[in-house]
Amino acid sequence: MMHSKVEPDDITSEISRVFDYEFDGTTSFKPLEITPLDLASIGDDWRIGLIVGPSGSGKTTLLREFGEERQVEWDRNKAVCSHFEDATDAEDRLSSVGFNSIPSWMRPYHVLSNGEQFRADLARRIESGAVIDEFTSVVDRNVARSCSVAVKKYIDKKGLKNIVFSTCHYDIIEWLEPDWIYDTVSQTIDSRRLLRRPEIKVEIIPCTVKAWEMFRNHHYLTGNINKGARCWIAVWNGEPVGFSSVVPLPSGTLKNSWREHRTVILPDYQGLGIGVRLSDTIGEMQIQEGKRYFSKVAHRRLGEYREASPKWKATSKNRISRQDYDEDEAERRGVSWDSIKRHRDRVCYSHEYIGN
Repeated sequence: MMHSKVEPDDITSEISRVFDYEFDGTTSFKPLEITPLDLASIGDDWRIGLIVGPSGSGKTTLLREFGEERQVEWDRNKAVCSHFEDATDAEDRLSSVGFNSIPSWMRPYHVLSNGEQFRADLARRIESGAVIDEFTSVVDRNVARSCSVAVKKYIDKKGLKNIVFSTCHYDIIEWLEPDWIYDTVSQTIDSRRLLRRPEIKVEIIPCTVKAWEMFRNHHYLTGNINKGARCWIAVWNGEPVGFSSVVPLPSGTLKNSWREHRTVILPDYQGLGIGVRLSDTIGEMQIQEGKRYFSKVAHRRLGEYREASPKWKATSKNRISRQDYDEDEAERRGVSWDSIKRHRDRVCYSHEYIGN
């Protein structure tokens, strides 16, 4: 039994009177008994471990058996993306936690939303041997699920090892897919190597361009939209999560051709793989209607997905810059010369959707 002593004052006296609690400045309590983790039973061949249990159940104490959580500092005068080794490292790590908003990458840390700050902190901490305390404890549960999926993908892709998370939320277990779980309530280790995350079933509904207002600030390049675009909204569990649109592709040689115009997934749902599936589905809808469907994107992760997907075929303009364009070429193609000048140094991924 342990004892604590404080100096009584008017506030403790009033609370004692109101709640009829006898108090002389001393309290007694039994300290929490924590059963140490049997590290030998866990072994060395694993990627993700999870310590889960309610607040005050000893998660942080157990987490220290695996190391200390890395503390990160943010310079108020620098963009979030400037805190990484280089542009590629920033893109890889921020995308790995489902933080895909390019405008937000350019902002200082202190102006980000709570969910964006959580993802940015995690992006700098995630590495082999890392320990992450209070994982997803301070964010919306949609962010928690999407971030868990994104982190799992990144760890598997990079082959990272021995990363331990602790959380008071049991709802992320199926989304994070840990190799083992230690529950501080039952004080037992459970192997979850065969755990599979739940299916994500998204409904795609036709809509007008007015729905774009909900998504325009989250597009990685521009908030503009063609007023004549055909549009769809993606809905998951009754909540709007994404938007996609297409416009005709003017061409003297390609008949009945359309191109992807704007595709956006709201930040809280990024990292779940909804974006590429939405884009594929819209493409499938177009070719089922007898159309040819094209897309050009600067987003590297989406572009690399299409490079590897049998559903997309690279065009002759794939990953070719516009350095050779001049004003006459822009006019011939019906493209704004100002737009060409602004983007001529950017290499884009250009593909046609061909389906299964």
